[in-house]
Amino acid sequence: MPHEEAPHEEALSGGNASGAVVRIGDTVRKPWTASTASVTAYVRALRDAGIDAPEPRGRDEGGRQVIEFVPGELAIERGPMPPDDLYRVGMMVRAIHDASAAYVVPAGSVWQSAIAAPGAELVCHNDLAPWNLVQGERWVFIDWDAAAPSTRLWDLAYAAQSFALNDTSVPPDDAARGLAALVDGYGAGTALRHGLPEAMVERTAAMHELLRRSHGTGTEPWSSMFVQGHGDHWRRVTAYVERHREIWARVLRE
Repeated sequence: MPHEEAPHEEALSGGNASGAVVRIGDTVRKPWTASTASVTAYVRALRDAGIDAPEPRGRDEGGRQVIEFVPGELAIERGPMPPDDLYRVGMMVRAIHDASAAYVVPAGSVWQSAIAAPGAELVCHNDLAPWNLVQGERWVFIDWDAAAPSTRLWDLAYAAQSFALNDTSVPPDDAARGLAALVDGYGAGTALRHGLPEAMVERTAAMHELLRRSHGTGTEPWSSMFVQGHGDHWRRVTAYVERHREIWARVLRE
């Protein structure tokens, strides 16, 4: 019989915590973990509810998870997002949260989350950020592996900070306008708007603490990330978000 060549595997860069990730044709392959079955069930439920997320396609012969490859460019590679785009991101986050609120978590579900959430209101992506948003013909959030129970406020705080307040060189009044656009797109009510400034401080501080603590214990991949610039970045961002939280509070009230 003729020898069948193995499919070409193209290594994908950009991820930090997903292990070896490759593209084969119109699919992405990444390690199958203890939480993958639970995450897959959740993502399928979101897709059934109308959320455009990468389609889970089972396991390959090597035991890896197979996921739809979504063509496009990562938002972080496009530079600062204009207010209209941030408004659209806010709408996307709200749609995900509303669909998640209707999801009944099956008994025995297993989740992996590096940062403890302050509650379990609904299952959240937990990394809704410009490094996980593909922009092309479709706008799609990818890398759902860290999905786990959390709260709207905690998840929105991370998304709002990472999309609108992640560049500490931006004057805070300018950054605040982007923050307002995203939160307006989300349609946040008074309670969320009131809680966001402090929640963003706590969420960014938690990210820096994860990296710092992991470096002390040698826990990967966070330990290496800490010395590769991520530690300094999250230290600066935490200080920026905390220093200007009165500006964030004012613009969200307005």
